[in-house]
Amino acid sequence: MAPRKGENYELSVDLHSEYREKRKDAIKRVIASMTVGKDVSGLFPDVLMNMQTDDLEQKKLVYLYLMNYAKTQPELVILAVNTFVKDSDDPNPLVRALAIRTMGVLRAEKIIDYLCDPLQKCLRDENPYVRKTAALCVAKLYDLRPELVIDNGFLEQLHEMISDSNPMVVANTVAALTDIHIAASSQPSSSPNDPALFPISASVLSKLLIALNECSEWGRVAILNALARYVAQDDKESEHICERVVPQFQHVNGSVVLAAVKVIMIHMRGVRREDLIKQLVRKMAPPLVTLLSSPPEVQWVALRNINLLLQKRPDILSNEMRVFFCKYNDPLYVKVEKLDIMVRLAGDNNVDALLSELKEYASEVDVDFVRKSIKAIGQTAVKIDSAAERCVHVLLELIDTRVSYVVQEAVVVMRDIFRKYPSTYEGIIPTLCANLDELDEPEAKASLIWIIGEYANKIDNADELLGIFVDTFTEESYPVQLQTLTAVVKLFLKKPDSSQGIVQRVLNTATKDCDSPDVRDRAYIYWRLLSTDPGAAKAVVLAQRPPISIPRTTLLGEVSSLASVYHKPEETFVGKGRVGADSLQRKTDASDDRFSTQKAFQTVAAGQQAENLLDFDDTPAVEGRPSGLAATEVLSHTPAAASLLAGTSSNPLDDLVSIFGAPTAAPPSASPHDIFNGLAMNNGFSSGATGSLGSPVTQSPLVANIANVSPRSNQQQPQEDLLGLF
Repeated sequence: MAPRKGENYELSVDLHSEYREKRKDAIKRVIASMTVGKDVSGLFPDVLMNMQTDDLEQKKLVYLYLMNYAKTQPELVILAVNTFVKDSDDPNPLVRALAIRTMGVLRAEKIIDYLCDPLQKCLRDENPYVRKTAALCVAKLYDLRPELVIDNGFLEQLHEMISDSNPMVVANTVAALTDIHIAASSQPSSSPNDPALFPISASVLSKLLIALNECSEWGRVAILNALARYVAQDDKESEHICERVVPQFQHVNGSVVLAAVKVIMIHMRGVRREDLIKQLVRKMAPPLVTLLSSPPEVQWVALRNINLLLQKRPDILSNEMRVFFCKYNDPLYVKVEKLDIMVRLAGDNNVDALLSELKEYASEVDVDFVRKSIKAIGQTAVKIDSAAERCVHVLLELIDTRVSYVVQEAVVVMRDIFRKYPSTYEGIIPTLCANLDELDEPEAKASLIWIIGEYANKIDNADELLGIFVDTFTEESYPVQLQTLTAVVKLFLKKPDSSQGIVQRVLNTATKDCDSPDVRDRAYIYWRLLSTDPGAAKAVVLAQRPPISIPRTTLLGEVSSLASVYHKPEETFVGKGRVGADSLQRKTDASDDRFSTQKAFQTVAAGQQAENLLDFDDTPAVEGRPSGLAATEVLSHTPAAASLLAGTSSNPLDDLVSIFGAPTAAPPSASPHDIFNGLAMNNGFSSGATGSLGSPVTQSPLVANIANVSPRSNQQQPQEDLLGLF
């Protein structure tokens, strides 16, 4: 038999070499192959043989290999346990820390049982490096087996380690306890007395403040995040915390700066002295401005956090607007954030400089940036009442440029200004209408249609302008169709005599020719409102809208975390519990499925008492006889129903269908025309005019065919009749 050849075979031979350097070189080549994605799991026993060595570098390489393949070779990892336990007693603290760290990272069930004793010893180790490594290992063990951590008293040991003399041990202990606290508090069954929770008391607070200035930057971040959770007992304590944290503003690491700002912002609420509040606000500005000299990616993260801070306290950077003016070489994502911050900093004292800057941006070549700049002008108008007129003048100047995308964005922005200041800038409506031919984007069209509908009583040719969109109704996008429909109904309610024809035309088109259910449903609702109760139609369609304002996000407690970058609460993108984000994709268990089945069955059964929501007919149902879903007989005691409820059904769809009894003979149903009987206009609106809303809706071929298909013909020619419906 020919000897086995190949790269793995050569590595295996070298791993068994009698020369130490050759074995070490082979391990490096194995790690290199693993790094580029090659499968070298077959060399697991060969690599494992090289684990017992005095060479620290070689030991690290073997541990690295073990970490990577422990999941795929869990039965072989058990062979390494003896070496791990032996290394945890090694005279060299680096070897002890490396062993305990690797055992915590392996995440193999068979290793966990052997981890507890070495971990107990390392938590009490004389060397602080080993202790700080063991502290993080407790958090990793809790992630895998929480009950093991509680039963072995690891949590009590961590709480004792907060009093450790080494600040790095304190920082890692706080990080571990915080992770365990988050995991425990996210469990639905957690109670306030849960030993895994990490409440910060006054004694813990003093120890954290002592360690804060002496640990590494990431240790400081962990301690500052813990300080942000502390609830101060009185204003003196709040002042004390703020004064101790302020020096962290000078730190070179941006994460430390943002974490310190978060602590100050939270504890400033408890400070009563106005002079101290002003002093703290003044000290916050320089470090935040310094963050803007970072690379673009870091700068963007800083800007997202500054945005959140300004929503709470705009006065922090009230005199620093020029720092946020866009540079020619800024990436688009940085420019967009700067625009948002400039709007939040806008006030009566700097609005002229802001508008001048935004007008310059609107002549740039980057289309997206131009659009955002024009939108910023509109937001400034909405925010500052006294500057609204100047903003409108700037927008009119931009419209005069006749650049397509500039005009379209300006029209969209004007809609918001009209909403904020109704009946104030009606004089510019003719200018907007004159640019109707320039509009080809759905949002711009919809905005202009909204303006025309809103001011239909003041625009002489409103019916002609809306008629342009009604003529091309079926070709427009759905947002434009919806806006056209509403605008025409507004026109009809404001000018009923001259607009009956156009409203009849748009309702007919929307109900018969449109393929969007949203548009059709809105048309049916408007038609029913107009035909039965014009007063209700006015109350609905011409209702007062709430005032608009610049959106705000209340995430101050999430500053310097990923939530501050997304501007969303962490629950929206991070899973709960020990499995992390994986829990978002896990399927519900069998009990949840069974509960859902029972819920659905109960809903169907409850339909026996429900009314038919699809019955638009005004004529009452036959007395004593249910209609619609209620007329369906539900056979809840059949074997099919029992198996469906028990979750043992082999074919749930057939069983669900068989639950319903055979249809009983029903009295002749009303004509499909009766569905729309209530849509006839009353005398006050129809006035005998041709094209009035009193004309009935033409019966749909689909409805007609459904009405004419009998049960017997269904049995004889199911395929032909099914096709005949369409």
